[in-house]
Amino acid sequence: SGGGSGGGSGGGSGGGVSGGGGGGLDGGGFTDIRSDMWLSARMPAWLVPYGELARWDRPIGTWLLLWPCLWSIALAAPAGTPPDPLLCSLFAAGAVAMRGAGCTVNDLWDRDFDRRVERTRHRPLARGALQPSQAIGFLGAQLSVALGVLLALPLPAVAAGLASTPLWVLYPLAKRVTDWPQAVLGAAINYGGLLGWVAVRGDVDWAVVAPLYGGAWLWTLHYDTVYAHQDKRDDAAAGVRSTALRLGDSTLPALTLFSTGAIGGLAGAGAGAGLGAAGSLGGYVYFCGLAAAGGHLVWQLRTVRLDSPPDCLRIFQSNRDFGALVFGAIVAAQLLRGAGEEGGKGEDAEGV
Repeated sequence: SGGGSGGGSGGGSGGGVSGGGGGGLDGGGFTDIRSDMWLSARMPAWLVPYGELARWDRPIGTWLLLWPCLWSIALAAPAGTPPDPLLCSLFAAGAVAMRGAGCTVNDLWDRDFDRRVERTRHRPLARGALQPSQAIGFLGAQLSVALGVLLALPLPAVAAGLASTPLWVLYPLAKRVTDWPQAVLGAAINYGGLLGWVAVRGDVDWAVVAPLYGGAWLWTLHYDTVYAHQDKRDDAAAGVRSTALRLGDSTLPALTLFSTGAIGGLAGAGAGAGLGAAGSLGGYVYFCGLAAAGGHLVWQLRTVRLDSPPDCLRIFQSNRDFGALVFGAIVAAQLLRGAGEEGGKGEDAEGV
């Protein structure tokens, strides 16, 4: 549930959805485990490594998993109504559980690689704070929570959610066999673009879901390629593959294509959902909001320094704001579209 995917990305780091911060446990190098984490201050010592494993202290990956779900739920809502708050809450809980489960699977696969990557060598499995058997038990607990959330959804959504399972299990293997593991991650993490619609409507409207899923997939290629540039030197030495290494000096032109395609897909999804009607105030608001989101991506492209790991992290994390801009645009457009339709009905009644 919650998009059917957790997991990491960014080459050997397993990082994109794993998210992270700079600064190190020992004050040296660049790592995504901080010595001043709130986990250490607020949790029992025995629980801290589990929180690190699930990235509870770094919610950016949960946001990136959740946004396509919320976009889809909002697009599927009836005109004039906000997205169902209970459904959004269920997907949020599922996103936390599945992101944590995906990170656990990722770190189990990558624990040997992580020891050789500066940014990830302090992760719990890599540094020996947890044993694989403990991580597997924790994985089972997280999956049980996610399954409970999934079973609370309508039956068609349950079936759709279960069908996504192979995607997040297979992602960590992709970085070993292809230069495009970010494409596999995109297929997994954006599954919520389909699942959210099914949870509301009970079926799939491909005129909305296909461009939404495609646009979100390209968005993932954008932000996770930036993220993968943090580890490109260590990944090359460790034999881990990523779009950062594949694209090299061509990264910025590729990111431009990914970003443009992402905005195009979201525009198509809005039009398919009825937000593009001529003269529609809701449609005007949606596309203005989408233009603002596109401007945010332009800002990312103009300011990112791909040879600076902290800057790559900063740009990557800013995609939370991109998701919020798109979600706000959809909700406002749907509310205004409903108001417009009511106004039209009132004018027709007066005419009669």
